[in-house]
Amino acid sequence: MTLRSLTKGLLGTAMGVLIAAGAGLTGAQAQDYTINIVFLANENDEDYDGSLVFEDWVESRSNGQIAVEIFPGGQLCGNPAECIEGLQSGVLDVFITTIGGLSNVYPPAQVMDVPYMFPNDRIAECALGNDSPFFQALGEGVLEETGNMRLMTIGNTGGWRNFATVGTQIQSPADVEGLRIRTISSEIQQELVRAMGGTPTPVAWPELYTAFATGVVEGSKNGITDIVGMSFHDHIQYMTLDGHAYMGALWWMNNDVYESMPEDLQRVVDDGFDRLRWTTIVMPQRRQIEAYNTFREAGGEIYVPTPDQMEAFRAAAGPVREWFVNNVDGGQEWLDRLDSAVADCEAEIYGG
Repeated sequence: MTLRSLTKGLLGTAMGVLIAAGAGLTGAQAQDYTINIVFLANENDEDYDGSLVFEDWVESRSNGQIAVEIFPGGQLCGNPAECIEGLQSGVLDVFITTIGGLSNVYPPAQVMDVPYMFPNDRIAECALGNDSPFFQALGEGVLEETGNMRLMTIGNTGGWRNFATVGTQIQSPADVEGLRIRTISSEIQQELVRAMGGTPTPVAWPELYTAFATGVVEGSKNGITDIVGMSFHDHIQYMTLDGHAYMGALWWMNNDVYESMPEDLQRVVDDGFDRLRWTTIVMPQRRQIEAYNTFREAGGEIYVPTPDQMEAFRAAAGPVREWFVNNVDGGQEWLDRLDSAVADCEAEIYGG
């Protein structure tokens, strides 16, 4: 069975359930457009919060011309590759990818995962904002490459990646040496661990708790809400807030669906994604307060590197920049483009 037939069947089943539940068939028929939003996270995730805000804005501001349907938890596709295929085929209207999840479709996107690229949230939000030249270039590049993936906004999915370890507190790059650090199947994230002398060890997310318990890995690179949400703090004892990667979330819309709408409704959709973006940025910051408290109450220790130690981390990660330039077509151009965006934002925000 093809993805298209499978997802259409699932979508039809889901719609049938809604109809059977008395979900207002007459009202649904009155809609001029319907947008389905699909993501793999559950309803406790900021992706869901952002989707709800988008739904409320778009349906109300379009005066009922647009209906929004939200499908969390992988209801219509089971993994990023399937979902991206569904988006490109037109079965899905909106899907979210991580930076790593996009890299197989468009390798230059990995530039956003170059370690220590963004010094803080304000600079990351500025450099990745919809009005930034970098955002525009990335959106144009992916649309040209795929023909139908339109970048709508870049939000956040879990804050920042930090080093988290079971038995060793990392205070400097030297402390990573010899450790088996879990990474996703992303070459650039694995290169960071190698650059610091560690052993990158890809482990599937559902298997990671057991990997910590059995010693398969001795650490990971995750945000605090993910760690606590998965009870990894049963084993992880130390976190180092080095913030080596901003966990960007890229929201995509099928370009044919977007362009089928008149300009006034396109503006409504654009504004809806802007509200979705800020919701996904703020919610992880709110949720991490309780997560850090839970981590501490379980005996976890949190370390914030000094300015000198942060300089050492950035220096140790230098080979990753070289890897990106040497292994990604147009790597230097994309690195310069994002460096320039960061510098412009620093000048705008802090002066100089």
